[in-house]
Amino acid sequence: MRDPTAKDEDIGAPKVSFVSLGCPKALVDSERIITRLRAEGYELSRQHEGSDLVIVNTCGFLDSAKAESLTAIGNALKDNGKVIVTGCMGAEPESISSAYPDVLAITGPQQYESVVDAVHRALPPKHDPFLDLVPPEGIKLTPRHYAYLKISEGCNNRCTFCIIPRLRGDLVSRPAGDVLREAEKLVKAGVKELLVISQDTSAYGLDIKYAASQWRDKDVRAKFIDLASALGELGVWIRLHYVYPYPHVDDVIPLMADRKVLPYLDIPFQHASPEVLKRMRRPAAQEKTLERLARWREICPDLTLRSTFIVGFPGETEEDFDILLQWLEEASLDRVGCFKYEPVKGAAANDMGAPVPDEVKEERWHRFMQAQQKISTRRLKRKVGTRQKVIIDEVGPSVAKGRSMADAPEIDGSVYVASHRPLRVGEIATVKIERADEYDLHGSAVGF
Repeated sequence: MRDPTAKDEDIGAPKVSFVSLGCPKALVDSERIITRLRAEGYELSRQHEGSDLVIVNTCGFLDSAKAESLTAIGNALKDNGKVIVTGCMGAEPESISSAYPDVLAITGPQQYESVVDAVHRALPPKHDPFLDLVPPEGIKLTPRHYAYLKISEGCNNRCTFCIIPRLRGDLVSRPAGDVLREAEKLVKAGVKELLVISQDTSAYGLDIKYAASQWRDKDVRAKFIDLASALGELGVWIRLHYVYPYPHVDDVIPLMADRKVLPYLDIPFQHASPEVLKRMRRPAAQEKTLERLARWREICPDLTLRSTFIVGFPGETEEDFDILLQWLEEASLDRVGCFKYEPVKGAAANDMGAPVPDEVKEERWHRFMQAQQKISTRRLKRKVGTRQKVIIDEVGPSVAKGRSMADAPEIDGSVYVASHRPLRVGEIATVKIERADEYDLHGSAVGF
């Protein structure tokens, strides 16, 4: 029997330090790689120094993300010296090797086997029955009470500002049965909230013609509405991200009204001007979108809508920007993110209009955020006096920090909860909302 006082170095467990950059989809890739390595007996370390190897999972979507990735690689080489690079920047390996020729290996996104093979070459695994055990749900980089559930890879869209299809390929959907079995394992492990992600969530199953697969002795089609309905049977919060507003998205709103899934939709509208949307190669019928949003809210009055937008897209005029501000006011979205357009190498958008000067982008970004802040403040004030279910993320001596059904982790607001008894991370409390500011809510726990 292993001596419980033995240290990892005593049994020769190879140590790997891991850096995960980019979006939640990349985080899931990192979790899969880490799960495989832990299953083979590798030990994870939080520090580059003292580790046997560093893996950097990069983001390559924007120039600023590439710069962050290159900095992380440089720091890893400086602190450790043995570095393997994977992720979206790996799709263009010369951009990494030219800056850092000493990296041990470079692999592209979703190439899990290649990453593990590179680790094996640089740092062969050492079998130990005590180290090889991993939980059934795998290794997660999120807190225990929530997890990302990736349902597909790649994307069939060809938005002119995006190079994701070139980096990650076309849409490849997972069978519904596989997704649901993974979700079950996570729930059994204590996960209270599943965040459904992909590059285009509502296109799920298109590539496999919505083929059915078995789960719980029944066939479930690989279709957006069918998967959402089946996930709703698990009894946990189901949050839908990156949902492009195809017509069939209307079908999921009744599930939200019935609380089968959270009344929350993350829809990347990107802009509202028909001319800009045309150059972006996205649907331009925004007046119909406004009608649909109104209809959704009639069916599910407490529906939360979040979105992202780009200002300063090549050729964007002041008139285009004014259309966007007017649409934003009419849509009255709850949560909004805004990005200043950055030219991405290889993106068709770079040549689709006159570049917008940086100072104009900056000015428009501030005007956009000021307009949305007023909308967000107005919508949050409507919740004062109501009771909200809140999932607790952090606890303190007298005030805990959590999220309502309207708040996704990392990107949305928070609910600060006062309580007469200690709250536990991961529990869902009933909170009476007493105050609201621009982005957050404040209240007291009244039920558990």
